[in-house]
Amino acid sequence: MQENKIKLELSLEMEKAIEDMGFEELSAIQKQAIPPLLDGLDIIGQAQTGTGKTAAFGIPIVEAVDLEQLEIQSLVLCPTRELALQVSEEISKLGRYKEGFKVMPVYGGAPMDKQIRRLKKGVHIVVGTPGRVMDLMRRKILKLDKLNTFVLDEADEMFAMGFRDDIVTVIEE
Repeated sequence: MQENKIKLELSLEMEKAIEDMGFEELSAIQKQAIPPLLDGLDIIGQAQTGTGKTAAFGIPIVEAVDLEQLEIQSLVLCPTRELALQVSEEISKLGRYKEGFKVMPVYGGAPMDKQIRRLKKGVHIVVGTPGRVMDLMRRKILKLDKLNTFVLDEADEMFAMGFRDDIVTVIEE
């Protein structure tokens, strides 16, 4: 992946995190998605499970975080709490060498008060399910006014599960 790292012009912290995670070369989705995302472009990506989609959007998200601003800069919406936890963990690994980097999963079934306290302390990236994200938005806890990246992870699943109206509400916010 050395050749691909140079082409992507990633931070040293990101290169170290990627190396720690054992990535040796970019998958097809990563080769196609990461460069335009690093340039701030919008994309729609589709790939099979296990091809590195989370890293494909996670690397550019982490690279774009302004660590000086402890506000929500990216929101990743996932259809299930399991996926929200998995994506949050992967993004956390990608940002492990960025001092002060904070990512947080929000999902139903977890204590709301703990999530509220942590959000009030400040995070850079939120990974959540539509229901909990909507609830936190209604409570004016989840503020998206500094958001610069929004990811619909497994959008087809969210539409199939009936989250279309919730997704539209989050996008409008």
